[in-house]
This record gives sequence, C-alpha cells and structure tokens, in this order.
Amino acid sequence: MSRTKILIDCDPGHDDAVAILYAARHCDLVGITTTHGNNSLENVTRNALSVLTLGGLHAPLAKGCAEPIAFNRISVQNAHGKTGIDGADLPEPDRAPIDEHAVDFLIETARQHKDELVLAVIGPATNVAMAIKREPRFAKWLREITVMGGSTGLGNITPVAEFNCWADPEASSVMYACGAPIRMVGYNVTSRTGTNEADIARLRAGGKVAGHIADLLAFYLGKQRQFFGLNVAPMHDVCAIVPYVHDDMLTYRHCNVQVELNSGLTRGMTVCDLRTLTAEGKAMRGSGEANALVAIESDARRLIDHVVETILTYH
Repeated sequence: MSRTKILIDCDPGHDDAVAILYAARHCDLVGITTTHGNNSLENVTRNALSVLTLGGLHAPLAKGCAEPIAFNRISVQNAHGKTGIDGADLPEPDRAPIDEHAVDFLIETARQHKDELVLAVIGPATNVAMAIKREPRFAKWLREITVMGGSTGLGNITPVAEFNCWADPEASSVMYACGAPIRMVGYNVTSRTGTNEADIARLRAGGKVAGHIADLLAFYLGKQRQFFGLNVAPMHDVCAIVPYVHDDMLTYRHCNVQVELNSGLTRGMTVCDLRTLTAEGKAMRGSGEANALVAIESDARRLIDHVVETILTYH
C-alpha cells in the first residue's frame, strides 16, 4: 500500500516534534512549513530544524508567517518553555530553511501532488489561509486537510478556545470555509490522549532519539500537571496524523464547524454542530452543511502505545 504524501504545517512545540518523527516513519513526508504559534517564528523554525537533524530526516523546510493575518501575535510560552521546546538539548540544526516562503511552498507542493497531498495543520492556520487566498485552486488540489485545533467543548487557552485556533481565528475560519475535505481533532480528544510516566520511561530506555524525546516529554508533562492538573503529556499533534496510518483509532462525526471571530470570551471558539436532527429537524441547522469530520473520541492507550513504539524505532 502506498504511503500517504503529507506536508506538516507546524510550530514546534513538544507534541509537534513527536508528530514530525512519527509522520516520517509512516508517511511520505514531502515537506514542513513553520508558523508563529507556540513561540516566535525564529524559535519554532530552529526547533523544527533541530528535530529533523535529531531524526536524520531530510524533508525540505520553509519558514512562514510570523504574525496572525488580522491582529498582532500574543506570546504564550508557558506550556512549552522559553524556547518553545524546553527540556532537552536538541542538536544544532545541520541545515537551513529553503529559500522559499512557506505560503509559496505550500501552493507549489499542492500543485505538484494534486489530489494526493494531505496537509497536516498542527499550528495556527496562518500559512494555510494565506495560500488559500493567494491561489484559488489550492484547496481543490489537496486530498485532505487534517487539523489539530479547536475543541467540541473545553478549551485550553480560554474556557472555550483551543490555542491553535485562538492564535489566529480568522485564518482558521478561512480554512474551514475553503471547500477541501477536512478532519479536525480537537482538545476535547487530544487532552485525554497522552504519554504518562511509564511511557516516558520506555522512551528513556531506548536509543538517542527516544531519550531526547523522553526528556522533552518529561518537561511537558510537568507543565501539564502544573497548569491543567493532567497526568499525561497530551500528544495533540500526532493525533492528526495517526488516521493515515491506522484509521480505527479515532472516531469522527461529520458536521458543520465555524469559528467565532467576535471579540470577547468566545473568540477563537470552534462551534461544532454535533446535534442529531431528524429529517424535519434539519431545517433548524442554521449553522450550515457539514464541512468537517470532527473527532469525538480516541482509542487513547492503543494510539499512544503505537506512537511510542514508532519513536523507539529511531536510534
């Protein structure tokens, strides 16, 4: 069976690092683009290059947007530390970003792999929204967009907004309206799908790469306990990629998703219409037609075991 062609748009980030290493083992990783989010664009780009160096990976990396499309970036560094990926001494990058902006790279890669490319959006959607606006055919060229972002319930950055969507709600809104097939896995699922102390111990007993990831996840777990009272380090981002390797680890509902853009307490909220309506009741569906598959649960233990086993294959 052919491997899924995937391009990862990210803002590393501890869970982004795991997602990159996982995707490179199971998919055809055709490229990486970076965006503002967990930290400054410079830091997250360096982090992504360090992860590629750590794993001995050679996917091209293009640096993207440093700010949201409508407002100034708001710095939030609590969960990932000052560098965006504190907890381990990652290697110095052994390469530089390519000499092409992420938005141009996204468009060209989608054009080159029409109907084959899965775009994994695991940071704020700024680069993706810019590509959609710049090239009207971009969304039609994609096989699918898979998003780690939003939530059907509680958020992490506000009571109702998840960080990636909150960091650039206008961009997320453009993405959900673009017409491409979309899968969304949100904080409602990913916050319960994470590595525990036993998983980190397994990784620490592995090779050099797994040992570095263990150190990163130990730091991340400590921050999750400190801020959210969680006993796992959520593997948010890898949950968006696992379905292209094992399609039975997440359960989805097809529904309408819209992003709240007004200022105030609900800004950045993903409004997921999960109502079950009869044929007569469908007249009440004022939110619109289904535009995304939204994850509502995961087989968390099996998924995490699979991810840990994948990281252990690195030496």
